[in-house]
Formats: sequence, C-alpha cells, structure tokens
Amino acid sequence: MKRMALAALLAASPLPAFAQTAPTPAPAPAPPYGTPITLDAAQALIAKAIAGAKTKGFRMAVAIVEPSGQLVAFARMDDTQYGSIYVAQKKAETAARYRLATSVMEARTLAGRTVTLANNDSLPIAGGIPILKDGKVIGAIGVSGAAAARTMRSPGRRRDKAS
Repeated sequence: MKRMALAALLAASPLPAFAQTAPTPAPAPAPPYGTPITLDAAQALIAKAIAGAKTKGFRMAVAIVEPSGQLVAFARMDDTQYGSIYVAQKKAETAARYRLATSVMEARTLAGRTVTLANNDSLPIAGGIPILKDGKVIGAIGVSGAAAARTMRSPGRRRDKAS
C-alpha cells in the first residue's frame, strides 16, 4: 500500500525539466605514428629551413627528430645563440611525442591550461611541428633563434615531401 501511495505521489509531482544540451564534440584523434623519417629527408628539411632563415636574416638552430623524439639531424647556423640548440631539439621532441604543434600547446597554456608547465617532458613554446607523411607522424621539426611569430607560417602541420 505504501508503495502505491509513493508511486502515485511521484506521478502527480511535477518533475523539473532538464534542458538537453548537445554534447561537446570530442577533439579529432591525433594522427598515428608512422615509419620514422629518413636521414636524407631530415637533412633536406634542414636545408630548406636554413635557406628560408637566411633569406630573412635569421640565425637559427634546426632539429629533426623521429616519432620517439630522438634526434635524427641537427644544424646550427653560424652565430646562433647556444641556448637555441637545446630549445630547437626540445620543441621538435615535444611536437613528435605529443603529435601536436607546440604553438597549439602554447596557446592552450596561455588560455589557462597551466598543467602543461608541470610536465618536464614538454616545451609549450611555438616552433615545433609534427612532420606527416601519408597522414602519419614520421617525426617533427623544431626551430629556435628568432621570434616564433616571425618564423612560423601557421600552427598547422608540415608535410614531408621527401622520403
């Protein structure tokens, strides 16, 4: 009897209306890893980066890493500050390991996602871009030595034309 009275009471009571909101779309998954970039392809990308830096009067350090973040090729232009050696490598390593442009990480950090700063394994400063081939991350490039706003084309990903 008590159950019937409770059921009747619940049925007669107005229930609050719940507004339905569209779920937040999940971010696109990161591209998968592919076969690591070759030394020849890495050296070709470094040559392009250095040629571009020379035309703009920049003194740059350029690092190319494989998907694990391990160094494949590196160059430092004459008179580039020594601190740029570490920074270029760390930017490339971060972009490869997280499959994300470091400019995106920097924007997220500036927007309040400061937890990234507690991670010793990342450097959320623009200048690192994953290298994609056939939709897979085969490595990353990292540059240092000039202001990122002046050196980077966009926060998008570079594609490896050579292999």
